[in-house]
Amino acid sequence: MALRLPKVKDAAERADPETARTAAVALLARRDLSSGMLRERLRARGFTAEAAEAVVDALGREGVIDDARYAQNYVMYHSGRGQGPLRIGAELRKHGVAAALIDRALAQGTDWLALARKVRSAKFGPAAPRGWAQRARQARFLQYRGFSADHIRAATGADAELE
Repeated sequence: MALRLPKVKDAAERADPETARTAAVALLARRDLSSGMLRERLRARGFTAEAAEAVVDALGREGVIDDARYAQNYVMYHSGRGQGPLRIGAELRKHGVAAALIDRALAQGTDWLALARKVRSAKFGPAAPRGWAQRARQARFLQYRGFSADHIRAATGADAELE
């Protein structure tokens, strides 16, 4: 049974930082959120922008929310599911994570070229694509998954220079 947070009803609750903090902690107990996402969810619950901002800032100072940690976890999870850096970066931008944090998280750990090859061979088999039609089909798939043109060329065998 899912716990539902009620929307705030009166003006005093909307501006109360303690009520906003309680709602924020309840949201964070369910899943990790970026500061931008938490701010949006608090505003959707009816809290004022000032109350939401104060709570997000306080939780950030306490280390409860950390956008760098969120970005690293997000990259690790989604790269493990076979998604590429372009798609992951776009999603993190939608979640309100700073560009510098996204770049740092994408640069750490994952070998995107090897992942593109792995994803391509898992979907289409280990044999290289025969002909431009197969190569184009596989390239569209990898592009949808969020890999760059360089990764796609290397994974489909179109660019022997990157091998």
